[in-house]
Amino acid sequence: MKKSVFLGTLAVAGLAAGFASAQTLAEVQARGSLNCGVTTGLTGFAAPNASGEWEGFDVGLCRAVAAAIFGDATAVEFVPTTGQTRFTALASGEVDMLARNTTWTFSRDVDLAFEFVGVNYYDGQGFMVPRALNVSSAMELDGATVCIQTGTTTELNLADFFSSNNMSYEPVPIETNAEAQQQYLAGACDVYTTDASGLAATRATFEDPSAHVVLPEIVSKEPLGPLVRHGDNEWADIVRWTLNALIAAEELGITSANVNELAAGTENPEINRILGTEGDLGAMLGLDAAWARNAIAAVGNYGELFESNIGENTPIGLARGLNAQWTDGGLLYSPPFR
Repeated sequence: MKKSVFLGTLAVAGLAAGFASAQTLAEVQARGSLNCGVTTGLTGFAAPNASGEWEGFDVGLCRAVAAAIFGDATAVEFVPTTGQTRFTALASGEVDMLARNTTWTFSRDVDLAFEFVGVNYYDGQGFMVPRALNVSSAMELDGATVCIQTGTTTELNLADFFSSNNMSYEPVPIETNAEAQQQYLAGACDVYTTDASGLAATRATFEDPSAHVVLPEIVSKEPLGPLVRHGDNEWADIVRWTLNALIAAEELGITSANVNELAAGTENPEINRILGTEGDLGAMLGLDAAWARNAIAAVGNYGELFESNIGENTPIGLARGLNAQWTDGGLLYSPPFR
């Protein structure tokens, strides 16, 4: 019952914040920067580097939105949030958008009064264990202790998986990925479970990644994507179509290296519309005609963003898989720019 009350309270707070800030773009422009909610630190997705500058796949989306609005990818303040605090931060207006490995679900979309504007990473929940346990399948985890982040979809997924397979487990609740890593490496739990991309990112930071195994089972669908508050469709459109611009750019061959050249005009009307050479898509969003051009120039297209932060040639080592373009057998697909 407490959880229902909590969700209902957040829903009211989110709805109220949405109506109260139905001019988010104007507020962001007046402030001079975008407030973007990210994780407290997940290598490859969102984490400060040695210089204290935030970088990663999700960070790139925040910077793309800032570039679309201001023509400046640095005009963004990153607000670290946990699985427990992220929704309060968005509902209260502390952040203008979330870009932090958040799964699009019915209750979050409807009951919490948020709006998911797309999917930037198709994922699924997995399990990681020390190689020394000699476990090769999640079906061998009966009786295991499991480190799991609170306030996430993984809690219910974990319970469902073990229950449906007549297995038991002992949860070890943790709040952040850093805490999960510490507890797991200290032997406080046999298993760490979260989105498979998160497991790969965490494993890459270990002193000896080869001493740990990500098991083959994927036990859920986790469509991860950016979200905003209900009640400001114009703001949702800006975040949605900035993501779509990065996806479409990869399909159309627009890159950070050639975007300025292509912006001079091409024989492809779709490219011209995206880059502002033809039509008035920018004006429809309340932005400059070069909004998408600025976003792509700042962070690259979707493929560039993926490969430079989490791709197979990075320590994270993720293959495109479901996150390949639809033309390559994946699920990535942008609606038309027309």
